[in-house]
Amino acid sequence: MNHQQTRSTGDGPLLRRFEYEDGWIVAADLGADAANVSVDTVGETAIVVVEGDGEPVESEFELPGPAASTAVANGVITVEGETVEDDTVEGER
Repeated sequence: MNHQQTRSTGDGPLLRRFEYEDGWIVAADLGADAANVSVDTVGETAIVVVEGDGEPVESEFELPGPAASTAVANGVITVEGETVEDDTVEGER
C-alpha cells in the first residue's frame, strides 16, 4: 500500500490518498454533516459542495483515475477507483 497525505491551502480539508494493487481511495475530512455534502465526479476530478450557513462552498480535487464510487460518513468523503492497467507495449508509444 502506498499512502500520500496533503493539505489544501488555508484551512481546507486534509486529503489522504491510498493506493493498492487493485485500486485506490482518496479521503477528505470535511467535518460536515453528510446531509449537507454532495459529491460528484467528472473524469478524474471530484467536485464537492458543502451547504451550510450562507453560500454553499464548492471545492475540486484531482483523482488518480476515474471514480467507481463515492461516500460521505462522519464528515469524511471517500472516493474509490480501480487501478487501470496500461497495456501499451514499450515501443508502441
